[in-house]
Parts: sequence; structure tokens; C-alpha cells
Amino acid sequence: MATEEHDRERRQVFGDDAEQYDTARPGYPDRLVEDVLDFAALPAGVPAVEVGAGTGKATLAFAARGTPVTCVEPDARMARVLRSRCTGLPHVAVEVADFETWRPDRPYGLLYCAQAWHWVDPAVRWARARAVLRPGGAVALFWNHWDLEDLRLAERLTAVHARYGLAVPPYTILDPRPRPAGRGPRARQWREMEADGGFAGMEHRLYESAHERSPSGLIELLASFSGYRALPAAPRDRLFRDVARAVEQDGGSAGVRVTSSLFLARSRA
Repeated sequence: MATEEHDRERRQVFGDDAEQYDTARPGYPDRLVEDVLDFAALPAGVPAVEVGAGTGKATLAFAARGTPVTCVEPDARMARVLRSRCTGLPHVAVEVADFETWRPDRPYGLLYCAQAWHWVDPAVRWARARAVLRPGGAVALFWNHWDLEDLRLAERLTAVHARYGLAVPPYTILDPRPRPAGRGPRARQWREMEADGGFAGMEHRLYESAHERSPSGLIELLASFSGYRALPAAPRDRLFRDVARAVEQDGGSAGVRVTSSLFLARSRA
């Protein structure tokens, strides 16, 4: 129970500064969005549901292609930004609710979730996914994983953390573990969809991209991770100050490599 409460608190920290999160986080590759829609093959007028829509980093990409989307977002602060981003898009509906208890009024042809499925209660998430999908409906789960291109800079920034007695938060840009850690049938998401989810036709696809971050831009990205948001303000600010200084001394920018990991499956009829 303590772990569940901690996870719930971590999930809610993103809304503390929803605008900052929206500015800091990159979107998703166009090819990924197109592949999801090709896989789902939604008949005309059949809607998609987005779980944990946040501020709409994925929502706008699907909506721009004409897909009717119902966004389920548990944090009212994030949903407020999401609604502002979707102004003028009548085919996008936003509902403030936990997916675990949300009750849809129609079946959906596609359930997709960007960067948030791990926050949904594992005890019920697959049963809830089956309940909202029409027979043969598609599931698309995807995450962005970040790495610094310069390993030497990564070592320097890790040393900055150590100087303040802070561990690098897991699943962040400096986490040394390979991401995505599992691929294809070895991945946890694949195994869950097959065993717990009752889904079939699983696929796993990866997309690579890269961009440059200024010192302030890198700090904005770090600040968007729950592990950093959960730190007390004073040590976090000191850490970020020294991280920015290290990037400035290293040439003034940091190359960031992004691996977008997509899992696809179809509900059994």
C-alpha cells in the first residue's frame, strides 16, 4: 500500500507545473503516430481513447490526422493545459478521471498511451483496457527514452549529483541502464499484453532521433521528470545550477539522443 501511495504521489507531481512540463518534453515521431494509425485501421468515425493524456504532447499529433480522441487525464491541472492546446478541435474530448475507475459510454477502436502506462495500476490496467475496446481493437503504448550523446559529459553530470549526495533518479537521462531495457518478446510490456492483457499480434518498434539542448533546455528536461520534481527545492536548485554550469563549460549545449519505443497489440475478438 505504501508503494501504491508513493506511486500515486509521484504521478501527481507533473501537474505542479504543467506548463513547464509541456514546454520541456519533446513530442513523438510522425512515423510512430502514422504506424499506430495504420495498425489500428480505425473505421470512419470510430474514436480512440488516450490514457494519461497529460498536456497533449501526443494528443495533438493524433488529432491533427482527424482521429476522434477522448482524453482521460487524472490531473485537473494537466487537463487545463490540455484543453487550451485543443481549442478549436471539436473531435477532441477531455475527461478528468483516473483510468482505473473511468467508465466509457462507447467502445473504442484504439487505446493509446504516451509515457504514462506505468502509472496506471497494474492490478486492473489490462482488464480496463479490454473493457473499453471493441473486439479487435488496438493498443499502442509508447515511451520516449533519453540519453546524452557525450558519455564524458554524462559522467561529469553524474559526478555533480554525487557531490551533493544525490543519486541519479531512475529512468532519467543520466540513468546508466540501457533503455529500452527489453525488446520484443523479452520486454515486460510484451509479456504483460500476452499473458495478463489477453492481447495478440504484438509488435515492438523503435524510432531514433536527436536534438541539441542548451544548458537551460537540459535543466527544463530534467525538471520534467518525477524523480527530480520530488527532490526538495533547495538541493534541486543547487544541483541544476551546477549541471547548467557543467554544460556551459562543455561547449554550451548537450546532444540528446531519443529512442521512442512503441508496443502494439490487438484485443482478441
